[in-house]
Amino acid sequence: MSIPGLDAWLSTAAGRYVLDWEQRQLDAAVPDVFGFHALQLGLPQGDFLRSNRIPLRLKAGEYGAVDLLCNCAALPFASLSTDLVVLPHVLEFSDEPHQILREVERILIPEGQVIIIGFNPLSLWGLKRKFDCSDEFPWNGSYLSLNRLKDWLKLLSFEVDRGQFGCYIPPVEQLKWVQRWQFIETAGNRWWHFSGGVYVLRAIKRVHGMHLITPNWRNKSVRAKALRPIAQKEGHGR
Repeated sequence: MSIPGLDAWLSTAAGRYVLDWEQRQLDAAVPDVFGFHALQLGLPQGDFLRSNRIPLRLKAGEYGAVDLLCNCAALPFASLSTDLVVLPHVLEFSDEPHQILREVERILIPEGQVIIIGFNPLSLWGLKRKFDCSDEFPWNGSYLSLNRLKDWLKLLSFEVDRGQFGCYIPPVEQLKWVQRWQFIETAGNRWWHFSGGVYVLRAIKRVHGMHLITPNWRNKSVRAKALRPIAQKEGHGR
């Protein structure tokens, strides 16, 4: 199973442009996340955990060159077992985005992090998707606005930590047009950053009522237990 047209689109100038931007964002976002288990769910064509130092890093998903083939809506991982989950373009191309997020919340430890990559419907890319009847990637997805995604995360007790928009170039296919539109990247970041074609959103799983237990470094005198004399039994039958 694979997303129709994904590999073909990633080989175009527009596909490489988007994937390169996303890779740079994740290379900068994941080095400061620590723990024991990290998971990239979907889009195995990108190596979004490569700059992370967590010892066990897995790619999982429903297609492609992954370490584990699985249903994204029913993850085969134990609850509270994962420190970091990256979701590159998984939610907008799934029939069960809510369930996938619930599964991510289930497997993340308290204070674990999820990083979501998605296409922005309030952009030129979103406008093209609205009028494009193609059933191939990336125009066959149900793009999620950042506000809707934030609402879903809030219901699952996630706290949004930071986000970034990018890919302001119109969705052109030819390399010469991608190169000619490069000037708009700086202008978009400065003047209309919310209209980038792609966003990266990072959120932290919060557990209400939980507080960290820290060691008590103050020296405390330990009261020695008094030794009790053992009562000797008097002999019987004397």
